Amino acid sequence: MSITRDNHYVPIWYQRGFLETGCTQLAYRDLRPKAHHLPDGSLKPGRSRFKSSPKQCFVQRDLYTTAFGDLLNDEIERRLFGQIDADGAPAVKALIGEDPSAWHTHFEMMFRFIDIQKLRTPKGLDWLKMSYPRLSQNELMMEMQGIQAMHCTIWMEGVREIVSAADSEVKFIISDHPVTIYNHGVPPTAAGCRYPLDPSIALKGSQTIYPLDRDHCLILTNFEYAKDKNAAPLERRTFARNFRTSFTRTDTFVRTRRLSADDVRRINRVIKVRAHRYVAAGREEWLDPEVGDMTPWDSLREVLRPPQEALWRFGGDLFAGFEDGRVYYQDAFGRTEKEADFLKKPPPKVDLSPRDVCGCGSGKLFGVCCQPLPQQLRPIWTERGIRERNLMLYRGIEGILGLGKAPDWLEVRRALSDEQIRDVHSLYRALWPIETDILKLLPKPDGRPRAVYTGLLHPMAIMEFAFGSALYFGELIIESPFLHAANMRPEFSPIENPRRYHQEFIKTVFLFLKLMPLVEAGYVNLIPNPTVFDIYLQQQMMQMANVRSAGSRISPAEDKRAMRLMDQDCRRSLMSMPEEYHLAQFRKMSPKLDAYGRDAAIAGFRRLRELDPLAAVQDGLMDGGKDSGQYSSFRMAPNFEMALYLAQATGASIVTDSPHRWKEVQLAVLRQGGCQPPEVAEFARALAATPLGFVNEIEDYMRVSATGAYEGYGPLFRDVFSCLSELGHQGAKPNWDAQLASRLEQLNREAQRQMRQTVPSFTQGVVRGIFPTHGIQHNNVSRLLLMSSSEHHLPSVPMAFFIEPAPDQKA
Repeated sequence: MSITRDNHYVPIWYQRGFLETGCTQLAYRDLRPKAHHLPDGSLKPGRSRFKSSPKQCFVQRDLYTTAFGDLLNDEIERRLFGQIDADGAPAVKALIGEDPSAWHTHFEMMFRFIDIQKLRTPKGLDWLKMSYPRLSQNELMMEMQGIQAMHCTIWMEGVREIVSAADSEVKFIISDHPVTIYNHGVPPTAAGCRYPLDPSIALKGSQTIYPLDRDHCLILTNFEYAKDKNAAPLERRTFARNFRTSFTRTDTFVRTRRLSADDVRRINRVIKVRAHRYVAAGREEWLDPEVGDMTPWDSLREVLRPPQEALWRFGGDLFAGFEDGRVYYQDAFGRTEKEADFLKKPPPKVDLSPRDVCGCGSGKLFGVCCQPLPQQLRPIWTERGIRERNLMLYRGIEGILGLGKAPDWLEVRRALSDEQIRDVHSLYRALWPIETDILKLLPKPDGRPRAVYTGLLHPMAIMEFAFGSALYFGELIIESPFLHAANMRPEFSPIENPRRYHQEFIKTVFLFLKLMPLVEAGYVNLIPNPTVFDIYLQQQMMQMANVRSAGSRISPAEDKRAMRLMDQDCRRSLMSMPEEYHLAQFRKMSPKLDAYGRDAAIAGFRRLRELDPLAAVQDGLMDGGKDSGQYSSFRMAPNFEMALYLAQATGASIVTDSPHRWKEVQLAVLRQGGCQPPEVAEFARALAATPLGFVNEIEDYMRVSATGAYEGYGPLFRDVFSCLSELGHQGAKPNWDAQLASRLEQLNREAQRQMRQTVPSFTQGVVRGIFPTHGIQHNNVSRLLLMSSSEHHLPSVPMAFFIEPAPDQKA
């Protein structure tokens, strides 16, 4: 069977909607005609204007063709786009018409069709390729299918207007990239419009233009900008999150405006400027809308903004009742919770000086924090930052548990109540609403040294290596140990069922209190699990993890430290069993033990619980039969995909002390064909040659940090990170590997000497690095970042590190 290799990226039926009555051809314009070489060596410009039937234009050879060896496949053209075009045609026709019931029937399909039309063009596919480090043709087609419908939610929540050119002698034109994005704050010469880029639709001032036919054009405008033309055009709209449930009225379109010829020309001008190479129209004279029009780019918005009197049908709060009594709430931006006013911050009334405390909430001076950064790389200033929310949580825990009044940690454990567990988790839930835009709060890839820690979220594991890692790798990003109750079933929720969380709560709070001094000082960034705020992200991440781990030969038993900690947690659970259970065990194991001996053994168990800071000490926690018990969590977080996601989003390296996670990193590098470039061989050897000291207590951390001997590690790893990122573009600098290795060796000599002289005890670990060519990358993670509307992230993670006990400290 013959296959279709000539792929129409603008449907033929759609082009026919722009034909003049009785005509079978459109006028086309090639904006970048190819030059032809003449025999005398000169160049002759190619034909730039021509007429043709829709079948012959907006078509490219093998644009969607995939290959498996020598076998070519056209299923994407036939099955995917064949079906989408078949469904899209009646959807466009419905929107041109004036039947609200037809709008409702085809509403969802219309936005899906526009979304895939934006992506399927040569410009759209070039943008997709640019968003990944490298893609084969087959991978490009897979990723194109993977991010379908990415823009639909934001479009649906905006103001939808259909303007008419029926009264104008000039009609709408089309381009080879029919879904046009206009933002009056991003002129065509700006970096944000450099091919194949378009301004993000999530920006307040971005408007989407899609001609439906020669007489009708759909314009989609973000609600905030529609209400206020002075809204900052380059700020992200409120709650700009893709792939989520949202309610909207499907019968609401503004259809009151009938445009003049000049207004149509201005819209056509935007369409032409944002085209890649070709434009088409019913008449040739319409293809030069810029002729005689001196309107500045930012003033073109006047014809695109919807009429103010029509906005009352958009936005506002929505309530939906259900038969079972439930009520669904949604605000104008799709949020299902009321805004938490206590998390808002007013912007500074005057410009900050370098010596003022920075507005992002880091606690650092503005001059060393956000001032050196461009606006787009700063965390948001109008909400409480991550550090500020952790401080609020700490103060809340201090008050709820009475930490300032209790004589010691044992008394806190003895007095721990269900209400206290519920209150702390309720506070954590309030500090992190499910509509939180975590990417706005996270640091951006700003060139500063930082690392994402991925490993066991267990107090004993964290304190061994991760705690002291910030001395070496810069700001350390660690996932918070607290469970977020928002998406948990009531029977598993620490808010609804706190009784079962005594043991786990003690471990969680103990770890949080240990890390808080480093959080307050800015050495550790303790973040919530990002998937809590994005169910789609969570689902995708879990699917990817399941596919990755299928058939994996990595066994948890290979991590002896993890097995040891699991065994200790199991023993804590056994010590919390009812007294009758222990007595029965004593009778079984030591039948001759008298009552005095059994009482002494029970007292010994109680004493062991009291001496263990992670053990629950209250009696009766396991009473109640099969429906009682204590939940015990043993989490290794974030997982591989989320660690890579966070590292790319924040411009960080990856640090782990988990053999399991390290093997996952190595397997990922092996699958992508990466290998360690020779440019870093000497540095890698120097790194693994000398065991490093890792402090385990906050007093030791501050004491070592005060010596100043560790200040050079952050800049060193930052320089390694930067050099690796630039290898593919500029190549290695002469002798840079030897220079970096020499800097490391000098640092190690002085820093480790200070460690031995300054603190009484510490853990020694060997640090091994992996520095693959092209970095550590996975297409799945790149797709997750695109789906999350991340606008500033790295294409890959240049390096990762594994910390393992020094040979003389291994168990």
